[in-house]
This record gives sequence, structure tokens and C-alpha cells, in this order.
Amino acid sequence: MAEHRDLVIIGGGPGGYLAAMRAAQLGKTVTLIDQDRVGGTCINYGCIPTKYLLHQTRVLKELAGMKTLEGPAGDVRLNWSKVQQGRQAVVDQLVKGLVFLLEKGKVEIVKAPARLRADRTVVARTGAGERAFQADAVIVATGSRAAGLPFLQADGRAVITSTEALTLPEAPKSLLIIGAGAIGLEMGSIYRRLGTDVTVLEILPQILPGSDKEAVTRLERALKKQGLKIFTEVRIDGAAVEADGVALRGVSLKTNAPFEYRAEKVLLSAGRKPNTADLFEGEPCLALDRGFVKVDAGLRTSVPGIYAIGDVVGGKLLAHKAYHDALVAVANAAGMPRTVDYSALPAAVFTEPEFASVGLTQEEAAARGIKVKSGVFPLQASGRAMTMEATDGLVKVLADEADKVIGAHVVAPGASDMIPVLTMAVSRGLTLRELDGIIYIHPTLSEAVGEAALKANNEALHILNS
Repeated sequence: MAEHRDLVIIGGGPGGYLAAMRAAQLGKTVTLIDQDRVGGTCINYGCIPTKYLLHQTRVLKELAGMKTLEGPAGDVRLNWSKVQQGRQAVVDQLVKGLVFLLEKGKVEIVKAPARLRADRTVVARTGAGERAFQADAVIVATGSRAAGLPFLQADGRAVITSTEALTLPEAPKSLLIIGAGAIGLEMGSIYRRLGTDVTVLEILPQILPGSDKEAVTRLERALKKQGLKIFTEVRIDGAAVEADGVALRGVSLKTNAPFEYRAEKVLLSAGRKPNTADLFEGEPCLALDRGFVKVDAGLRTSVPGIYAIGDVVGGKLLAHKAYHDALVAVANAAGMPRTVDYSALPAAVFTEPEFASVGLTQEEAAARGIKVKSGVFPLQASGRAMTMEATDGLVKVLADEADKVIGAHVVAPGASDMIPVLTMAVSRGLTLRELDGIIYIHPTLSEAVGEAALKANNEALHILNS
């Protein structure tokens, strides 16, 4: 006999556990089902462990590059075994904290594969047998996983995904990365700092496809200075896994010339696919689009009472988008109508310098027929950036004819921590005058935000105006 719950959540990633916490705050009976640990890919195999490795390797890179130090700084190296222990300790501590909060909120956690039926019944196959839950509402939060290529699939050894890349026992001598998105560039940065020969291959004309061209061109230049070999507009047509590594063959779309690259390992980071293949008991009961669950603005699926959130619904695959989705879905399930709004959805890439953006790119604004005002302030003119010896970056602010801020793009150390004020500007419809009217602490990198806003009206104070 099925057990009744107000809400059953399938998937314990960022959206899933946050939805459970919010529903519990509203006094709902909640069961969270996932065959993996709470925290999902983001905390266990993605966002958090990646940032730990980025931090550890950045410290190493900065120490090796310090011009004012004396002594054999070049002899300093990371104890990779201790780094991996530290990575896992951070992950374990976060998971333990999440479990504690969920249990305090009286959320039942079931670790098991789950299958969904159209009548809002969820069947969990536990070690002790099947448990069926009949729910007033169900939230699908099963996330996504790395996608392979038709001719190249991950084997966990020579061909890896980001999951395996986080736990390699040692840095490979050479690494080919397929895809110049956030995962590819972050992983490439980690291993380049460890001495790996890193080559990044991207089929589209620029890194971080869909991002502001001027900003990512500046980022690409900085990454190449660090030793990453980046090739855009290259199509991979075939691959061969050999005893000593992997060979990739293809053609340059710029010159039509064929190429072949070889490396010890290949990292697949050319997109992700939704985890819906094993979601249903029988035929899919929800409308799908290329495997992603179709939802409306309230994250309702094609079946009443069933919602879907996060990566599994497509769009930008970001943990903080899943958080936002979770709050919207729970509100609707509780009878408090709400819709998603992604117009001011920020994103960040944790390379060095970091890249962060929100709102429209200059190319998107032009395609919509908006007469764009663009203000760019280079970090070469930032006193704080000069003190950090980190002047390869910029802050770019875009506004429409009414001076309303419609987009912003930052290439700078700590760009992810600079973007919130720009996110607020886009989401609240602030004007350039309101953005440059904020008092920014001196000396900080954030002063560049106000200067970029001034520059959009040719009123910048620390660079020449055209």
C-alpha cells in the first residue's frame, strides 16, 4: 500500500534538497529520494570539489609566479594526495550539514532509485524492497550528466568526464578537452597549473559560446598567456583510443585543413544530457523535448501536480537556477502562484581571471534591435588591479536608449563576487546614473563597475572618453 506524502522529490541535488527544506518550512510532509548522496552532482562531483581544486592550484600558480619572493619557490609543489583528501573532506562536511538540516526539518531521506508514475506515485527500490509513495505533489529534480559523442564515450580511464577529472591520482602529461564551456576551461586551468599540456577544442567561433564576444575574447587571451592551447571552429570527426592515449581527428572550419591531436587523456565537456532515461516506470508520462522535461513558467509539467526543476528542464544548467526553480515549484505546489524569471540570471566561470555575466550580451541586444550604450572599463586603469598584478580584465556595462542597464560582463579576479550588484541593476531596471551613483569602496575592483557605467555616457573619470 502506498504511503501518503504532501510532497515527494526525486533527486537530491541543489534544487531537490532546497525544495525539501522550503516545503518542510511550510509544514509539509516531505520525502526526498535519490540513489546518490544528498547534494547531487554539484556538491559531490561538480561545483564544490572543482572550486577546491581551483583554489589549491591557484595558490601554487601565484606562489610560483611571485617576482618579489626569494628562495626556491619553483621547488614548491602540491601534495596531490593531501589535496584530494582535502577535497573530499570539504564535500563530506557539506553533505553532513545538509543531511543534518533536512533531518531537523523532518524530511525523510530515502537512498534508492526511484520511478515515477502518472498518478503521482513514486516507487523507491530500496535494499529492503519497494516503497510506494502517493503524493499530492511531485518535484522532479534528477539533474543532468556529461554527454558523449557518437564516436567517443567515456570509459573512466583514457576518456573521462568531469567526475573522473576531479579524482585522478596524478596529473596527466597531456589532456585534450572537447568543449570550451565552463567545465572545460575550469578543468583545463586546474591541470595546466599542475604542468599538464592542455589543449581545448571548441566547434563554435568562441569560448563560452553565447557569452559577450568582447569579454570572452579578453578572457581567452588571458588563458592562452597561462599556457592553455585553445582552438575554436574545429570539428572533431573521429577518435581512436590507443594503448598510450587517445587520438582525435577532424577539420578546421576556418581553413578546411584536417588535424589530429593526441593526448594521454581526453575530457568530454561538450554539453550535458538530462537524467530522464531511468525516471519513469514504463513509458514516459511527462512531455519531453530531447529528453528534457517540458514545463511552463510555473515549472508545471504536462501532468497536474508534477513539477520539474533545475538541469532536467534545460536552459542554463546552473545550480543557482535550480535553487530559484525550487522556490517557485514549492510555492506553486503549496498554492502560492509564482513564475520563474531568468532575465537577470547571473553566471560565472571560475578561471583566473574569473568571468561573470548577467542579462543581455551586446550581440543579443543588437539582434533585438536595441540601440545599445556600452561602457567598458579596463582593469589596466584600476589601481586595485595594479596592486594585485592582475590587470588583464574588464568590466562592461550595457544600457538601452533610456539608460536602463540591460546587461553586464566582468573579466576580473573575483568576478563572481562583483556580479551581484550588476544582477540587481538588471533585475530592478536601474539606470546608468543609479549604478554609478553607488559609493564603491576605494581601492577595490568594484570601483570599475561605477566607472564602466560612467563610460557608457562618456563621463568616465579614470580613462579617456571618446
